Amino acid sequence: MEYISTLLVKNGLIVAFLVTGIIMYFSEWLSKTFTNKKIPGSAIAIFSGLVLAYVGGKITGGNKGIADIKQLSGFELMGGAMFRDFAIVSTAMGASFAVIKKTGLAGVTSLIVGVILSFFAGAVIAVGMGFHDAASITTIGAGACTFVVGPVTGTAVGASSDVIAISIAAGVVKSILVTIGTPFIAPHIGLNNPQAAMIYGGLMGTTSGTAAGLAATDPKLVPYGAMTATFYTGLGCLLCPSLLYILVKLIYP
Repeated sequence: MEYISTLLVKNGLIVAFLVTGIIMYFSEWLSKTFTNKKIPGSAIAIFSGLVLAYVGGKITGGNKGIADIKQLSGFELMGGAMFRDFAIVSTAMGASFAVIKKTGLAGVTSLIVGVILSFFAGAVIAVGMGFHDAASITTIGAGACTFVVGPVTGTAVGASSDVIAISIAAGVVKSILVTIGTPFIAPHIGLNNPQAAMIYGGLMGTTSGTAAGLAATDPKLVPYGAMTATFYTGLGCLLCPSLLYILVKLIYP
């Protein structure tokens, strides 16, 4: 057992990919067997990952989730910024620039509208939770955009670590909802072509949720939705700690 433990630790990244593959396999099986694919396998996998992260934190008392278990320490690298950014960039490689140009003004508008609507919804929730300072409201509103925009904004405006944690949680919840909800609403909103996928990605943001939801709807749409969702994150990181923060501060000085 000691040899096996040492082997797992030394090959941490390989073990992380192996465990992820197993989780994906069983998630797809559960989706097909028990939900008739009404709940995407990717959504089940994301939920399973969150549960494992919670269990890992509880068992070890650490702050890195499942990666705090030394035999699964490879998840720290696999789940880090490098692989995340690599995955986001790689999705854009399947997109056609000719199709992207056809989206035009509608795609740009969807980005702006998507960021502002999500921010406003998050800000309203923040006020409802009892926050009345501009930094906290802005951070939680930014978290409603994505779980990346939230901490970036919180750090920039000087929000507390507790508020930043709430913003991340808001972004994660949104990601899961988009993942699960996309296949259900796709037939009703005409989400069946690249242009619609780009507008949808611009409105929803949350690259992981949009990509997973589109993968369950039509894998060919993933590069287009993921591309505008990535721009959404960048736009959110620019607008939330600057213009939107100033507007909130005018209301809650």
